[in-house]
Amino acid sequence: MNIRKAPSWLDQFNFPYESFEQIPQPVFDAINQDLDNLQHPEPLVSIVIPGWNEEVNILRSIASLAKSKTTYPVEILIVNNNSTDQMQKTLDKLHVRSVFQPIQGWGPARQMGLEGAKGKYLLTADADGVYPKDWINEMMAVLQQPGVICVYGRYSFIPSKGFPRWKLTLHEALKDTISEIRHLKRPHLNAYGISVGYIREYGLKIGYVMHKVRGEDGRMCFDLMKYGTVKQVKSTKARVWTGTRTLEKDGSFSRTLFLKIGIELKRLTSMFVPQPPHDTKTSVNE
Repeated sequence: MNIRKAPSWLDQFNFPYESFEQIPQPVFDAINQDLDNLQHPEPLVSIVIPGWNEEVNILRSIASLAKSKTTYPVEILIVNNNSTDQMQKTLDKLHVRSVFQPIQGWGPARQMGLEGAKGKYLLTADADGVYPKDWINEMMAVLQQPGVICVYGRYSFIPSKGFPRWKLTLHEALKDTISEIRHLKRPHLNAYGISVGYIREYGLKIGYVMHKVRGEDGRMCFDLMKYGTVKQVKSTKARVWTGTRTLEKDGSFSRTLFLKIGIELKRLTSMFVPQPPHDTKTSVNE
């Protein structure tokens, strides 16, 4: 991985638009052509993306997924989670199915996507994620292994002001190391909705938490563990890219890194024992 800059393939999805009105029709036309070539009326794989007020970001996410190189029959389903911006107008211009979930929260949005999906397998994606062309193939190659019920992939950050690529590379190296430790006894803590896959039949048996709480994806993964094995998808071909806005909430990169290390050190010893059975629908985050 280049520690000085992000991969060049990301550039094609670096749209300069700040609102729906700025997006020209030829951009929609080009994405739709890719979507028409990718999607199938009887999908084996459903890619579900929840979004709230992502009228431009959702364009990047869908455009990258539309460039996927795969032989799997695929559909893309977007859940508009009660957006107040013009995200629905963006979706209406694209050749994807979309549904509206008025209940605010990541769990309710993913639940509606789970129920509306048509595929046997479900891959979860985020509205601010940018997906490499081999993501579907790499995720499915592991998910279809015998006994596997759920998989999760890794992700990296696109550099921005105050968050240069070399610093982000350090952050990601620490993050991936922590993921390896977590995976030993608590793999569900690595399941972030930006890159997760599971067998839809079992997801329907469990369902998502239906109130607004972080970690809805990890809660689903935890409950899925009683049906099979959770595996990491470590391939760099499956590494998803996203912006730094979650890191920026903490302020500077140094403060972000300091806070993250502190949190992980506090709970390090607990990572070496399995998390006890609990009700994921009512539990609170540690």
